[in-house]
Parts: sequence; structure tokens; C-alpha cells
Amino acid sequence: MRIYDIISKKRDKQKLSKAEIDFFVEKYSKGEIPDYQAAALLMAIYINKMDKEETVYLTEAMMNSGDVIDLSDIGGIKVDKHSTGGVGDKTTIALAPLVAACGAPVAKMSGRGLGHTGGTLDKLEAIPGFSIEMDSKKFVDSVNEHKIAVCGQTASIAVADKKMYALRDVTATVDNISLIAASIMCKKLASGANAILLDVKTGDGAFMKTLDDSFELAKAMVDIGCGMNRETIGMITDMDEPLGFAVGNSLEVIEAIETLKGNGPKDFVLLCETLGSYMLVLAKVAKDFDEGLSMIRDAINSGKALEKLKVFIENQGGNKNVVDDYTLLPQASKIVPIKANKSGYISKIEAEEVGIAAMILGAGRETKEDLLDLSAGIVLEKKVGDYVNEGDILAYMYLNKEEKFEQAKERFINAYSIVEEKVEPKKLIYGVVTKNEVKKF
Repeated sequence: MRIYDIISKKRDKQKLSKAEIDFFVEKYSKGEIPDYQAAALLMAIYINKMDKEETVYLTEAMMNSGDVIDLSDIGGIKVDKHSTGGVGDKTTIALAPLVAACGAPVAKMSGRGLGHTGGTLDKLEAIPGFSIEMDSKKFVDSVNEHKIAVCGQTASIAVADKKMYALRDVTATVDNISLIAASIMCKKLASGANAILLDVKTGDGAFMKTLDDSFELAKAMVDIGCGMNRETIGMITDMDEPLGFAVGNSLEVIEAIETLKGNGPKDFVLLCETLGSYMLVLAKVAKDFDEGLSMIRDAINSGKALEKLKVFIENQGGNKNVVDDYTLLPQASKIVPIKANKSGYISKIEAEEVGIAAMILGAGRETKEDLLDLSAGIVLEKKVGDYVNEGDILAYMYLNKEEKFEQAKERFINAYSIVEEKVEPKKLIYGVVTKNEVKKF
């Protein structure tokens, strides 16, 4: 078998076999295929696309290029949740203990943030002492005993994907549904869960900007998961404006805790309830969505979810007292109100611009080497549909780097569109994709 023949075959719009895809992934990850030939094949795939079967083959080959985690020592059906990322997306911090409190085992591997989207691990590390490092025995024991553990992905998971993504990034071959879906799913599948819930964000602050693309990506990922015998559900949710009110690491931890205390923002509560209900169905803890929803709401109202969060924090070395004393979290030296420059209804908040403003303050990374300011960020006071008078407070900025404030403020103000006519808030959930159907709401 020769890589030259595989490139020419895909160039000529033919379907690649499992053996050909396996050959490419294995040889490229070992350095036996040069970048220029790999780039040629990726461009041929980008232009001529892959079908459902080819995409499954590619995902499986990338999954097997590194370690595949064995979670068989954990009892029950292990459910993982993956979000394609967004601004203010602190979902795992509230959702994992919420689902675990209902009896479903949550064994989760999460990532760090880059650019305007925040990473779960960075947010959890805002909690004093919290460690995302744990060996496999501790990880398994934690889930068996407490139903919950969250750790960082090891460098040895899906090694071909890291190498391939770096090449795609510099050869304009990132935006292909099959390549995106395979990249996401190879890591999820290698992480060992039995069932996967996908939260595919759509809109300004999301990776996929349009509804059609978001549904297409969700369908591709659900097809991969189900094609590899993992029950998989995809949800398409809004990221045209930030999720909840808080953007920034310690600020998002506070909002997640408040949600488990029953005081969460409406959109964030709805998302947690919906994702959580589907996770309980996937874990076979609830017989249907309605029963799952009842269990999720009870876990919040009874305080079980909040107690589970404390257990989770303490088990991973963190100070559980943060749940009742937010001053134990990193604190910004300055909190500055940002005021509306005109009166009217808020018609749009560009989530990506808000995320970039928070990043400028220190809440995100422009490069992997950047150090985070875990106390920095933005807390919104007004969202789409709200009426504001000129001079009303739109948000508060939390910062330590005063020299960056004006730049961040300008980005933030420009993210808001204020109009005279009344505006209705957009819906949060646009649809659900399962093995058998695509249901649009």
C-alpha cells in the first residue's frame, strides 16, 4: 500500500477503505508519511468529503493511535458530556455533581481553554487545592465511591489527532464536518465512556456559526458514536450570547455553585436540566426524559447536588468551604461597572466579542503559554430582550491589569446592539439528534 495511491484515490472522489485509512493514520502518526503528503490527502478529503462509514473508520483509527482508557472496573453505565465550547460555558461544574447525585456515574476527562472559550480544568483549578491530576486507580475508585471524577486528558490519548490537527490548522483544512467530528469523537471514545451526550453550540460565540452546520456536525458525531456501539445523543444549543451571566474562571465557579443552590440564571438552569435529564436516560437511571427531569430538579431542591459538589471538591484535594465562602476563590483587585451608552432594547450580545474582552482582562489564553488570571472576567447585568436606559449598568468587569481595561471595555461595549423596538430573547435549545431522528424545536 502506498500513500500516493490513497491521495490520488480521494482526489478522484473515490471512497477510502478501512485498511487505507488505518494505514494513513498509523504511518503518519509514526512520522513515516511526510507532512506534504498528509496535507495533500487532508485537502482531498476537505474538498471531496468523506461518507459516514469513512468518518467512522477515521475516528476509530485516530482513537487507536494512542491510549484507550478502560473504565470497565467502574460499575454502571458511564456517561460523558462534551460541549463544543462557548462563552460562559461552566456547565460541567454544575452538571457533573448534579447527575452524580442522581446515581449516574460521571467519569469525565476535560480540557483547557484557548482563545475566547474557557476550559473546565482552568475553572476547577480556581478552587484552592483542587487537582485535576489523578492516576487511573484513584480515578476509578472515585467514580465507584462518589459517582464522580473529572481529570485532564493524558497526552497519550489520540496522538494522531494532535499531529493531524496541527497540520490542518496551517493548511486551511479545519472546517470539514468529517474531520471536525472525527477529531472530537476520537478523544471522547478513547476516554472510555459507555454513552456520550454532545452539547453542540451554535451562533456567534460557537465554533459552528450556523444552525445548519451545527445540526450537520451533531449528526456526524452521533453517527460516529452509534457506529462504534456507544449510545450517543446530540443537542444543539444557543451560543449567540454568553451562557448565564458570568464569564471568567472563578466567577463561573460561583455561578455554577449558585445554580446548585437553586439561584442559577434561567438559561443556564434550563441547559443543566435538559442535558442532565438526557444523561440520566443514557445511564439507564431514568426511564425517560420526564423522569430524568424530575430527578434533576429534586437533586437541586433537596440539596443533594450541592452536597455532591462538596464531596467532589474535597475528593480532588480542593477546599470544599468555597461553596459557602466565595472569598476563598481568587479575588480581583478592581471591579468596574460598564454602562450603556444609549437607551433601548438589547437586540444582540456578540458572545465571541465578550469572550475576547474577558480574555484581554486575563481570563483566557491567546497562546498555550499564557498564564491565566483566575479572578478576572465579566459579570453581565443585562441580556438580550432587556430594556436599558442610557447610563444603566450592562456589566461589571473584574480585573487586576488596569492597562488592559480600556481595550477590553471597547470590545465589550461594541458587542452590545441596542435598538428602539422590543426584542424577544432567542431560544436556548434548537433540537436533539439521536441515532434514528433529527428533531428540530
